[in-house]
Amino acid sequence: SAPHPSSSYEDYGYDIIPDRTTEKTKKQFIRESQFTFNHKCQNMLHFAMETSEYPSLISALVSSSRSKVFKGRHFSCEDCDGTVSGGFDAASSQIVLCQNNIHQQSHMNRVVTHELIHAFDHCRAHVDWFDNFRHLACSEIRAANLSGDCAFTNELSRFNFGLKQHHQECVRDRALRSILAVRKISREEARKIVDEVFESCFNDHAPFGRIPHSKKDAAFAYREYTNRDRYYTNL
Repeated sequence: SAPHPSSSYEDYGYDIIPDRTTEKTKKQFIRESQFTFNHKCQNMLHFAMETSEYPSLISALVSSSRSKVFKGRHFSCEDCDGTVSGGFDAASSQIVLCQNNIHQQSHMNRVVTHELIHAFDHCRAHVDWFDNFRHLACSEIRAANLSGDCAFTNELSRFNFGLKQHHQECVRDRALRSILAVRKISREEARKIVDEVFESCFNDHAPFGRIPHSKKDAAFAYREYTNRDRYYTNL
């Protein structure tokens, strides 16, 4: 998305992902699409959207509130700087997937789910992504909590375990990291904002209704959503 008029380009983290509005970048994107990273990214995205319950549920809910979610229109596989895995462009409602930093299907599933939660929040609420850090922090907390970012197996792979209330601490940490990656803000200020909104946002489990700790939880939530009108229909 374009930077807010009152702030510089770097203030909102747009130096992390490439500028997709210039003619030079369009030509570069055409060249990059022929390489392995892009082809692999597109295949993993298709697999995530077609087989994983997490993206399927959120995509269905986003589609019910706005226009239908299309892989070709609302997702873009691109090279990104640093270690960032993806981002949500609020201005164009497009999700950027960092093809040079996503190498496993399980990682792709989490990134797609994480960014779709941002899209869901964008559709259901008047989120001020640019000027309201509390809004941003809330969506980052929800995305970290509900996408599987802090699943036990993922934390083991990071050698993080053994702490009391570890899931909550992981969510705090990853929300903080996400904010610092895209906003020019001090760690102390970002941490204070995360703490202020943490309790209410951590306990907001929409659209799952619960923290989906496993594929079984996500599948149950998806079945619950698809059958939401059946009771009334049978009366």
